[in-house]
Amino acid sequence: MPKLTNTPKSRTQIQADSDAKRGIKLKAFKLHESDIEFIVATAKRLGMNQNELLMTAIREYADKSQ
Repeated sequence: MPKLTNTPKSRTQIQADSDAKRGIKLKAFKLHESDIEFIVATAKRLGMNQNELLMTAIREYADKSQ
């Protein structure tokens, strides 16, 4: 049951507080539609979420580049 207060938080504020508590920030990119389709399809094929796919790929690329 929600806590009753005089100044309830909006859903947006609740989400922002949760993200801050977990150390999550929004990072947006403009990508070509074909790149987005590739990311979506690859993540689905590998059974990963898109964020997990991108972070794994970036970390592996960085490791190989050292």
